[in-house]
Amino acid sequence: MMLRRDFLKTSVAAGALAGMSAPAFAQTMDRLRMYIPAAPGGGWDQTGRTMEQAMRAAGIVNNFQFENVPGAGGAVGLPRFLGMRGQSDILMVAGLVMIGSLIANKSPVKVTDATPIARLTGEYQVVVVPPNSPHQDMRSLAAAVKANPGAVSWAGGSAGGTDHILVGMIGQTLGVEPKAMSYVAFSGGGPAQAALLGGQTTAGVSGWGEFAEQIKAGRLRAIGYSSPTRDPGINVPTLKEQGIDVELANWRGVFAAPGINANQRAALTAVVERMAKSSQWKEECTKRDWVEILMTGDDFGRYVAAEVARIEGVLKNLGLAT
Repeated sequence: MMLRRDFLKTSVAAGALAGMSAPAFAQTMDRLRMYIPAAPGGGWDQTGRTMEQAMRAAGIVNNFQFENVPGAGGAVGLPRFLGMRGQSDILMVAGLVMIGSLIANKSPVKVTDATPIARLTGEYQVVVVPPNSPHQDMRSLAAAVKANPGAVSWAGGSAGGTDHILVGMIGQTLGVEPKAMSYVAFSGGGPAQAALLGGQTTAGVSGWGEFAEQIKAGRLRAIGYSSPTRDPGINVPTLKEQGIDVELANWRGVFAAPGINANQRAALTAVVERMAKSSQWKEECTKRDWVEILMTGDDFGRYVAAEVARIEGVLKNLGLAT
């Protein structure tokens, strides 16, 4: 629970916090710019807009400015953001998708070039099959993959995206060459669902929200979930409990510009932490089925660096990185 005390108001305009001592870090700001390296309406944009709603409702920030710079899963927007060096009143929303995109696009910059502030939410992946599939669980599907990996086709999103990464990780864990896995990339959940329901693919992978309605209606059967432990609200066996040591979250978080000082970074972190602990944010996460996985500071920085290394390894094994 956050401390119940009066919070010092301040602005984090560039340089304004440079001289503050640690106890004076504010948890309230006058203005915050949100930088979204994607088109309006997508997951990162929704995260930024929801942050705005929660912060306004909680009285944390009054004035927001948004900038959307779409293209190539963040590979277009990140270089521009890194050019805002030293600007301490701006946050970029990004996540796992950006890591994969930067690696696949051979970008000269990395998300670790930005200043990590906080991991906020995650969406775990679900493996589904048609209701008439002979595979009742992941053990059965895994046995089919090991017997003939090319004969088991997987429907998912874009090549190199979160869905594809999970399929590659499953292959690695099963001792199967990831490039031998038969992955069929679709432009969205609708076409992937159509392929599954039409019997064109063996299994499908996506975030829970993409398939949830079809699962509830009995048109698809969920057989595996990529969370570390079973989610009581979803109650699908995890990959781990079925002998496949894989977990993967399509996480989203926020980063500050490079070149800000320690005081400025701590002030931004305090503001985001206050928002993440607010009832307004928690209500929005519940409404949107977002899993809260808050991590801040150096822990988040180490997590991002580890994710970059892990995802690069998977994409290399899939033949999508060098």
